Formats: sequence, C-alpha cells, structure tokens
Amino acid sequence: MDRSDFDELKSAVEELHACEASYLSTQHVRETFEGIALWDGAVSIFALTGHLAANTCYAWSDHQPGSGKRSFYAVLHLAPVESARDAVRASLALKQRVSIE
Repeated sequence: MDRSDFDELKSAVEELHACEASYLSTQHVRETFEGIALWDGAVSIFALTGHLAANTCYAWSDHQPGSGKRSFYAVLHLAPVESARDAVRASLALKQRVSIE
C-alpha cells in the first residue's frame, strides 16, 4: 500500500465513522472457504478518537472486478468483532447475505 492508498483508507474511516483515526498497524488476513480464498490481503488497524462506542477500527479496500472501482471497508471493534480476521469475516458474511436477498 502506498501513501495515497493509506491516506484514502484513513479518510474513509474518518468519514464513515465521524471521528479521528490514527494508524496503529497492519495485519495480513487470509480467509478461505472449502479451499477457495475469499479474501487475502492487508487490513489496517486504526485507533479512533471521538467515536462514542468504539476505540478501534479495521479497514481495507479492494478493487471491484470489471469496474475499476475500489470499495472501502471500515469495521468497528465491537462485539462480536474482536480482530482483523473477525472484521473480514463479518464483511464477507454481510456481502453474502446481501447477494442472496
């Protein structure tokens, strides 16, 4: 991730959750289902200042196939989300649920 990608990700967190974000670290997450990789990438972890319910956020982006657009994800550290992996799993579950309905 280059500096402009990082700045866009930080801005997305701040805009989506109406608070200030400070970078803490990045973790690699690989999530598979029946041997197929559903997600394999970096998840940035931000400390939040000014959010009423959470003090940490997990954030990443990915490119939408065929569109050239990027989607940004910013998942708060609130039960049951307690790790970067949990955040990715929650996002994948929501995406699956939306595509079924």
